[in-house]
Amino acid sequence: MMEQKRFTHVDKTWDIEDLKTVNEGGSRFYSSPIGNLPSVTTVTGWEKSKFFAKWRKSNPEESKRVLSRGNLLHQTIEDYINNKDIDLNGLPTNEAKLFLNLKPLVDKIDNVYELEVALWSESTMLAGRADCVGEFNGKLSIIDFKGSTRVKRKEDIENYFIQASAYAIAWQERTGIPITNFAILISCENGQVQVFEGNPIDYAKSLLEAIEGYHASTTVLS
Repeated sequence: MMEQKRFTHVDKTWDIEDLKTVNEGGSRFYSSPIGNLPSVTTVTGWEKSKFFAKWRKSNPEESKRVLSRGNLLHQTIEDYINNKDIDLNGLPTNEAKLFLNLKPLVDKIDNVYELEVALWSESTMLAGRADCVGEFNGKLSIIDFKGSTRVKRKEDIENYFIQASAYAIAWQERTGIPITNFAILISCENGQVQVFEGNPIDYAKSLLEAIEGYHASTTVLS
């Protein structure tokens, strides 16, 4: 039987409203108090969006599998951090293995501030959902969970780090609490796990460039 950690959840001194999502022109937006804002993932992944759209069209079954894998893995991790009992027998074999492999890294999380929290920013004019805000190895962090078919190269996933930068900015705007670390936790189907950490501020310039590129592209398209 799997040994389950019991996570501490921080008493909230902030009030963050949930945001509804809307679809405009095939892109996801969030309905915020200052209007509909493009999603963090849409903007930071804008340059790769055509490639992935083509890939999904050419590989519909694999696309569905990967989407289902991600949803199941995220939900299982969220339930685990919420101190719910996890029944691995109720998961498909692949997702159960991905979770078990990532569990030692997830167990390094504690003092959880938020899970699947909707955030929006006036300075970036972006919104989105952060997987987790909590302490990773004792450092308050934006934490993201990923399942992957293969091992990732750092240079290929800079958009993950830029997303973390956007969430850190939005979090500080909404709560007044600064975050100086992100942790991207990846469980690969070959059994390997990866963790990428950094300071969100180091990717603020790249975030600005992504925002400018997104708006330039959408202006041309419209």
